Amino acid sequence: MPRKPQQERAKATVDAIVEAGLILLAQGGPKATTTRRIAETAGVGVGSVYEYFDDREAVHEAMFRRIVEDAAGMIRPLIPGLVRMPLREATYELLCNVRKLLERDEGRYLLCLKHGLNLARAYPLKPLQKVLAELTMQYVMHHPELMRSRNMQTLGYIFIYGGTFAVIRHLADPSPPVSFDELAHGLADMVAYTAEGSLRS
Repeated sequence: MPRKPQQERAKATVDAIVEAGLILLAQGGPKATTTRRIAETAGVGVGSVYEYFDDREAVHEAMFRRIVEDAAGMIRPLIPGLVRMPLREATYELLCNVRKLLERDEGRYLLCLKHGLNLARAYPLKPLQKVLAELTMQYVMHHPELMRSRNMQTLGYIFIYGGTFAVIRHLADPSPPVSFDELAHGLADMVAYTAEGSLRS
């Protein structure tokens, strides 16, 4: 059974393994992420990989956890500014920041998501769900009229999952039919229109 890293050196080893997996997946797709290649790229022995991970799929899960945690970490400091914006502008701003995260480091996270959405057995989405729930709650507190909306939870779910995957698919498309700006404005319009329509009904 793999052990949890306690010492700084062990944590650094696990971090190197996860980072190596992300680099290899971005550069060469799923076939490049063999346990041996991950170990070589991380500068550790194959035994060190199995010391902390059950198998390659466990490494993949840790890789996607890293992406999710970085996304949550990117969103949290934006919350105070987003909650003061109109819903349409806040949605657009959030999407633009998601794009920046996915495209940094030569698009490493975007390439990993494009290549590897089917690799992990489970996707640890809890950190992202938590920060988006926090954003939604604080947004509604700053815009109390939205408390009358009957479908804020549904709208949030559709936007979080549908909107996120639309952005990933768009950015991964070498020749998308619309620009990113058009997509982001369209999603922002959809969110605002649905929320406003719910308040009128």
